[in-house]
Amino acid sequence: MLDPTISNAIVYGCLYGMMCVGLTLTYMTTKVPNFAHSNFVVVAIFSGASAFIFGGFATPYLGLPVAALAGGASAVLLYLLVLKPLTRRGANLVVLMIATLAAGIVFDSAVAATFFTYLESTYARFLSNKGYYLYNLNQLPDFYVYGVKGILIVAPIALILMTLAITLLLRTRFGVAMRAAIENPNLARILGIDVEKVYLVSWFIAGILAGIGGGLYSIQSPSPPTTSSNIIVDIFSGVVLGGISSIYGGIIGGFIVGFSETFVIRQLTVFADNYWGFAAGSQVAAFQKGIPLAIMIITLLVIPKGLTSVNWRKLLRLG
Repeated sequence: MLDPTISNAIVYGCLYGMMCVGLTLTYMTTKVPNFAHSNFVVVAIFSGASAFIFGGFATPYLGLPVAALAGGASAVLLYLLVLKPLTRRGANLVVLMIATLAAGIVFDSAVAATFFTYLESTYARFLSNKGYYLYNLNQLPDFYVYGVKGILIVAPIALILMTLAITLLLRTRFGVAMRAAIENPNLARILGIDVEKVYLVSWFIAGILAGIGGGLYSIQSPSPPTTSSNIIVDIFSGVVLGGISSIYGGIIGGFIVGFSETFVIRQLTVFADNYWGFAAGSQVAAFQKGIPLAIMIITLLVIPKGLTSVNWRKLLRLG
């Protein structure tokens, strides 16, 4: 049986891989770092959890379709209501970035109003009887197979299937149109490609991927109100590490960041506990987000275009 630290690191790596590839897709279409991407994940977390709790499902995994659709709908709303109109008016990169930050705050407010205020107050007794508190959502129940948590089985399979699905999508007619629209939108329009439709579908797919990651995240980890601000650091670090314009780079970078953060901080905490006592270990754990930030800084200094920009064959030959 895998060590719990390793198994948790694998799960987080898979979840962030799903989230990062979604951010990569949105960046490739609009060339804007979308700071509201983590809010798509949070909307999905509470939508999927609510579907499980109120729908009476036997397992929270059955709420994944709801989480995926909620993430996709959130992405489409941001694109149609904010980014597309601003882009048509000639807004520059700074304006668009600030717009995604503002949209993230709006999403947080919508989540607070819908799940934390309305559902929490209206169904307080119902939620209490089931042992849930949406404002600080506790970890959803999981199944076990011979002592192995279900999330450790489902998350890697989901990431593999997602990678295969993206590979197949890129080979379809829509995939070709998507790549053409991203690389040269003006030429794509001349060739008869509906660029706006391609962008819209791409954002919907990105939101779905974020939603699946969010639905699984609620099974792996508790979800406090600060979840959005906590995970955005990891998502951006993973995208930068993999290469901000590479879909496969987003998957690889997200996995490495999610795995590294969980594994390294656990090892540092154990080391501090053993040598300086429990209080020191808890202080080390408080700096957990320093791991992905350090990865991001090192990447920008050493390989600013990410892992996928490195000629690995050449490096191996030199070695």
